[in-house]
Amino acid sequence: MQIYKVGGAVRDRLLGIPVTDIDRVVVGATAEEMLALGYRPVGSDFPVFLDPKTGDEYALARTERKSGRGYGGFVFHASPEVTLEEDLIRRDLTINAMAEDDQLNLTDPYHGQRDLAARVLRHVSPAFAEDPLRVLRVARFAARYAGLGFKVAPETLELMRQLSDSGELEALTAERSWKEISRALMEDQPQVFIEVLRECGALKVLLPEVDALFGVPQPEAHHPEIDTGVHTLSVLEQAALHKQPLTVRWACLLHDLGKGLTPEKDWPRHIAHEHTGLKLIKAVNERFKAPKDCQELALLVGQYHTHGHRALELKASTLLELLQSFDVYRRPQRFEEFVVACEMDARGRKGLEQRSYPQADYLRGAASAARGVAVQPLLEKGFKGPELGEAIKRERLKVLKAYKDAASV
Repeated sequence: MQIYKVGGAVRDRLLGIPVTDIDRVVVGATAEEMLALGYRPVGSDFPVFLDPKTGDEYALARTERKSGRGYGGFVFHASPEVTLEEDLIRRDLTINAMAEDDQLNLTDPYHGQRDLAARVLRHVSPAFAEDPLRVLRVARFAARYAGLGFKVAPETLELMRQLSDSGELEALTAERSWKEISRALMEDQPQVFIEVLRECGALKVLLPEVDALFGVPQPEAHHPEIDTGVHTLSVLEQAALHKQPLTVRWACLLHDLGKGLTPEKDWPRHIAHEHTGLKLIKAVNERFKAPKDCQELALLVGQYHTHGHRALELKASTLLELLQSFDVYRRPQRFEEFVVACEMDARGRKGLEQRSYPQADYLRGAASAARGVAVQPLLEKGFKGPELGEAIKRERLKVLKAYKDAASV
């Protein structure tokens, strides 16, 4: 029995960046031997065991062959006869197909170290094209390591194109797709993930609503970058630069989907795109079964982001309706995420990345003023039921008018 570290732990150590996850492969062992040593089995697809003391995962060396469509369409074979090289060849990229023993002796049969030095994301073998999930994984790695200068090898990109054209991507489950998409959006350069998906044709399969934005013009006076798709990538880039959470990044990706529905005769204007886009945002949310907080914020940002940009011009009554829509009294964090999503949208414009966004603090101040209305005095005046609700609304409108007047002085 021999145990090796494999995959990301080896890759990131060689790159000199922090190692977060450690995967281990066991060569020359049977499941029975692992059980006899006290390891606990987990998973049903192939033999993976947990160390009884540390909880670390150990997988038996295995081979695989394609047996059906999608990510799960594989038959795995694990036995003591499977070599380390046979286990490594089934992996996606050469930089993930290296192993090392406890003395840091490197096993690199597919030249992963060479590709690390060349900053290339290259597939290990033609079997790469059997697993559609690898299209998303490679795009995610491209986003993660873009800052180090990594690019996808042309021949790997061609295999990704073939996978995108094959219909295999449609066989991916919502859960697996969302796992890769959400992880990619949280990388340092998530816009690269979208760029690579678009380059290999996967974006029009997985996110046709986002793909449709490229080539759609916007008024140059407000959007010097003109292209809506380019703007969307810039907004996503700003969200990452400002360390925004997943909810905000997801909303940034989807906020302008309605512009893809604007008839060409109306370009570059996009009247009511906030409302026409809601059905598209809802469809994307449902397609990937995005978490509820991501779904809600994406819809709210899609509907109200232009309100955010025009915050200083809004009537007090419109401002109150906006705050009510977000339920700022019970869910202040959601409104804060809306505010920063609007700011990312404003910054995601060519040459305007550093421009101040006074709307943000104005909206925060309005929310604080509305939340400051005390209910107890109204109760003491005898208001209750629907009448109490109307009285609270009148008081909030009064403080918002005062807030607006004070801000305009």
